[in-house]
Amino acid sequence: MSLDTFSAGRRRILTGAALGAAGLALGGCGSLFKAATTTPSLYTLVSARGFAAGPQVPWQLVVEEPLASRAIDTDYIALMPSTTEVKYFDNARWAERAPRMVQTLLVESFENSGRIVAVGRQAVGLRADYNFVSELREFQAEYRDGLGKPPVIRVRLSVKMILQPQQVIVAARAFDVSQTLTTNDMPAIIAGFNAALGDTMKQAVDWALAQRNPNEGKLL
Repeated sequence: MSLDTFSAGRRRILTGAALGAAGLALGGCGSLFKAATTTPSLYTLVSARGFAAGPQVPWQLVVEEPLASRAIDTDYIALMPSTTEVKYFDNARWAERAPRMVQTLLVESFENSGRIVAVGRQAVGLRADYNFVSELREFQAEYRDGLGKPPVIRVRLSVKMILQPQQVIVAARAFDVSQTLTTNDMPAIIAGFNAALGDTMKQAVDWALAQRNPNEGKLL
């Protein structure tokens, strides 16, 4: 089998391998494999909506790009056939790196709440009262019952609210959401990611906007 050689870095070649009856292909982590024969489909997710009405907070917020392990910090869509192995779907990618995509969707979700004066990325130069710092710890399809069965989509986001300019952590929490699928195909998998991440972001935004400073008796 011939191998195409790529430069070091993000460029990798994924293997074609059957993924159960769904016929999904997956690639290995950290190895060179046979190149995909078709142009990969690009996917993105949507921000959280449907927030309950509540008081507007008087502060500005910077949402930093989530930290993530190397396995997640990529535009490849991760899957785990076991608790210790990471692979990637072939012929399917996120439209951008997963942490960058999540950062964009978090900013939009805060905006959708209608309860914050200003929110943005660190890169736009927003002078914030608080930084929303997070770590994307889980963002994958988990094949707990074998590759031939529908997966569970898991999203875990650890969050901290950091007071500026003092750089003091005033609140911290982790959000862990799983979405069990009933079918094993790419549209269902993307819908599962969308539901799991949407639920995670909604919880995280509601939590952040509800934080209070007990010493001053007012919103952060």
